[in-house]
Amino acid sequence: MMLPGAVNTNEPISPELLPYRQHKQIPPVIEKNVLKALAFYPELENTTIHFIFKKDIKTSVMQAQPVFATLLRSRKNRRYRINISAHFKLIHSQMPILQIPDEVMIGWIGHELGHILDYEGRSNAGLVQFGYRYYFYPAYVKRAEMVADSLAVERGMGNYIVATKRFILDHAELPQAYKDKISRLYLSPDVIVAQIKQLEEKKRNKKQL
Repeated sequence: MMLPGAVNTNEPISPELLPYRQHKQIPPVIEKNVLKALAFYPELENTTIHFIFKKDIKTSVMQAQPVFATLLRSRKNRRYRINISAHFKLIHSQMPILQIPDEVMIGWIGHELGHILDYEGRSNAGLVQFGYRYYFYPAYVKRAEMVADSLAVERGMGNYIVATKRFILDHAELPQAYKDKISRLYLSPDVIVAQIKQLEEKKRNKKQL
């Protein structure tokens, strides 16, 4: 699927990324960046995920959701989708989502995969309860978003997540209300940088043992 304003470079995908296509449906125009993000989540190799472009997702740019009908089946048959807004809403205009930098796209997808990894650890009934709390309790939304960020950072995506947050918070044409939402509900770039340093310190300590 080619979106208006998008540029498809048709660059080949590295062979080491190809195994991450398994059980995934990905629009070709974003496949390389999605596979790069999936490479940080080997736990999701056998998880069925559909990446879907949407014309509009109200107050979000991307959403990770379980497919509700599959919650009536066994957990191993559960499916998910990541909805992606076709356009990035600016104050005075709209920008095709495919025009954002690659590292920002990878970080954004990585955050949504963090949600799916979180969902995978929950029972079907637990996911229904999660959805109820997420919809009705703002404090629960903040907790869920911070968990998704942290899971992405723990898997080595820290620099991508920082790039995504800074792209949003430093973008002059993004509505202030959206920036305020990101500041209120998600980990700040400074906190993520601190998490990255802690992870690097743990790795150094392990090597010294």
